[in-house]
Amino acid sequence: MSARQSLVAGNWKLNGSRASATALAKEVADGAAALSCDVLVCPGFAHLADVQATLADSTVALGAQNCSVEPSGAFTGEVAAPMIAEFGAQYIIVGHSERRALFGESSALVAQKAKAVQQADMQPIVCVGETLEQREAGQLQAVLDEQLDAVIDQLGIAGLAHSVIAYEPVWAIGTGKSATSAQAQEVHAMIRAKLAALDSEVAAGLRILYGGSVKPDNAKELFSQPDIDGGLIGGAALDAKSFLAICAAAS
Repeated sequence: MSARQSLVAGNWKLNGSRASATALAKEVADGAAALSCDVLVCPGFAHLADVQATLADSTVALGAQNCSVEPSGAFTGEVAAPMIAEFGAQYIIVGHSERRALFGESSALVAQKAKAVQQADMQPIVCVGETLEQREAGQLQAVLDEQLDAVIDQLGIAGLAHSVIAYEPVWAIGTGKSATSAQAQEVHAMIRAKLAALDSEVAAGLRILYGGSVKPDNAKELFSQPDIDGGLIGGAALDAKSFLAICAAAS
């Protein structure tokens, strides 16, 4: 068995109201008390204060979905990592496939964001993964190398000891398709092996989450794989029962 503690992170994306975010956080907090995995929820910026208050005496950690590379300044509409840290957040997701695809974020920018998160004393959850076109063209390794090398350039391999990686096959997000547990494990092992060549201790301790349409019915099989240390959950994280069932599979 791996000594790595499983982590299940709920990415709420652009969803919810203050009332629904608070209710969801409360239900997750109540259900998480009996679980042995680490549980994290990442609401939208506007709901951080409400969710922070709701989670105050719980075992559930708080995170955010994105941040600016800048700590302050004339950057209208941006949210800085130190601002997010003030809400007691412990993690920030960077480089989600939606940020890369819809907002044109490069691997270099994602890596700069990861550094900004660490400089604010939080852990980045760095998302990596390939599109269906890239996979079918045999470019999986090249895509992962480009995305990971940018992060290693910014943080150094030692910096990954204070990070989480989330592998999300873009072709399996919100499509209902999921990689098989064997496909997911193969890529997680590939990521760990790449990092182990630079620092075996960091690679052995690094949590690598799977983020491609994880649901209660496939979570246990995915999380039983030796290199899958939990999940980054999208749609299913908006339903407390489904999310807690996934967390239970990771416990």
